[in-house]
Amino acid sequence: MKSRAERHRRPEKKRKPYVISMKKLAIFSGAAVACFVVGIGISYISTQFNQTDAIPDQVEAPAAVSKPTEQGNVTAKPTTAPAPTTSIQPSAKPSASTVPSAKPSEFPSVSAGSGAGSGPTVKLTFVGDVLLGSKVEDQMKQFGYDYPYSAVKDYLQKADYTIANLETPITMRGEAEQKEYAYRSSPLALPELAKSGIDLVNLANNHVMDYGKDGLLDTLEALDKAGINRIGAGKDANEAYQPVIVEKQGIRIAFLGFSRVVPDSSWKAGKNKAGVAETYDYRVPVEAITKAKEKADLVVVIAHWGVERQDDPDKYQKELAHRYIDAGADLIVGGHPHVVQGFEQYKGKWIAYSLGNFIFTMNPNPKTWDSMILEATCSKVNRCDLQVVPVLAKLAKPEVMTAEQGTKLFERLTQISMGAKVDHNGKVQLK
Repeated sequence: MKSRAERHRRPEKKRKPYVISMKKLAIFSGAAVACFVVGIGISYISTQFNQTDAIPDQVEAPAAVSKPTEQGNVTAKPTTAPAPTTSIQPSAKPSASTVPSAKPSEFPSVSAGSGAGSGPTVKLTFVGDVLLGSKVEDQMKQFGYDYPYSAVKDYLQKADYTIANLETPITMRGEAEQKEYAYRSSPLALPELAKSGIDLVNLANNHVMDYGKDGLLDTLEALDKAGINRIGAGKDANEAYQPVIVEKQGIRIAFLGFSRVVPDSSWKAGKNKAGVAETYDYRVPVEAITKAKEKADLVVVIAHWGVERQDDPDKYQKELAHRYIDAGADLIVGGHPHVVQGFEQYKGKWIAYSLGNFIFTMNPNPKTWDSMILEATCSKVNRCDLQVVPVLAKLAKPEVMTAEQGTKLFERLTQISMGAKVDHNGKVQLK
């Protein structure tokens, strides 16, 4: 007989095995396949999106248009704006045909935009003393008036603007001054000077009046006719201290020239008196720099100073350079010693104390053969990067040095520079 508990206990039900119907199996399988397809699709779309948005190593951007400005009777040459890439190349001058870039074995040139700051950059090229008379003129008459530039014109033409120190009056008139060396050159030499790529010359030096006032006035007129801009001398003091202002790559640059080497006080420009812009008294040049800075983004001073064949700048050169920078100069390039002198940076601005001879008569002193083409890539934020192209200046025909010669010149420049060095590629840097 069953107990009470057993009688009231619910009978256990046997569980049926779980069987998946074919309908449910089809639904589950379809969902799995759909998820797989969706996953593959998302992965593919993501990959394609990343490839589309990836930035290549070199991107070509639209070229900015730069309009030249007209200064008085002198019109700045138009430049072709570059189509920048990640390494922006300098624009070519209209006068230059296709200018080949430096070969790998040659010394490199500064590319516009190479560390000179954000925004547009301008490439300026400077050379030292240029003499177109005496034995240099003999060479040109024999080999052609383009002879002095034949080995270096590619470097001169590819810059946005190229500047030289012209140490010769262009005249066939006047009486030679009573001095040790008195030079002059025929106007026949100017067309090739203009074609070489040189855009502006400094006349503030100790030779521009070798044939007196008439020789100077002829020089001013001849340069104007040839389309070559000029600074540092004029029909009076106002013109002599007046800057040439040009616009390149959207940057306004003011150029001024001053001489601390004047053979006679009669050479100094004055009121209603033709002459050179001298800098024995720094106050007038400083005032000219200050005024130029109000009109331009960059102010460049070409200084004629120093002791001939002396490696180190004189004390007054340093004092003047610092005063110029305090007044607003952004770059100072010097000449006259006939040898190269070193570099210095003051308040973030570079000073090149002397570039040496560029086109000159032959001298037996080998140090006078060392020269350079100085390339400056400058930005609107008043910063310039400097690059030295080493040059051997002999027999009125400057040529780029061999690698071995260039290395020796860079080492020498490093030794005579102040807190600066020139590396094995010719780049000027702080030590």
